[in-house]
Amino acid sequence: MTHDDLVAAYSAAGRHYHDLRHIQDCLSRLDGVAGLSARDREILTLAIWWHDVVYDPTRSDNEEQSAVLAERHVAPELSCEVGRLIRLTRTHDVAPDDRRGALLVSIDLAILGADDASYDAYADAIRREYAHVPDEAYRAGRAAVLERFAERPVIYPDGAFAAVLDRTARANLARELRGLRS
Repeated sequence: MTHDDLVAAYSAAGRHYHDLRHIQDCLSRLDGVAGLSARDREILTLAIWWHDVVYDPTRSDNEEQSAVLAERHVAPELSCEVGRLIRLTRTHDVAPDDRRGALLVSIDLAILGADDASYDAYADAIRREYAHVPDEAYRAGRAAVLERFAERPVIYPDGAFAAVLDRTARANLARELRGLRS
């Protein structure tokens, strides 16, 4: 897959949040991280580009399929680590000493700590991606996902992201949960 193929995948019809803007936002957040080695930055950049390349909201194996595809196309010496990082975005669980994983997961979840308008646009975009799900089922499923994040002692495994985004993320999650339950 070429860069143009990646752009085309993220530009496909039906992608309302998991699209090229999400990748651009993630890359921008990575640019703001200081103190990374060139290798760490390269690996994280590749993981960002590939982490949602396969996205079908009717399936539960998007991250695995994205990881497999990345492992086939990135440089062999980077493929295992890029694949591992992509797989972390399925559960967003990271070992305490995994800096790359903490950064990727925190970057991927940064939208949860966005301002109200950006968060609401994100929530609306997710709903459009799941337009095939009846409203009652969507509300229940979405609430379950948001509750899992809200119940975590730490939403952002990277301390710098947590310091800036955690409070706002928790407020956004609570606000959306109230709306889903009303």
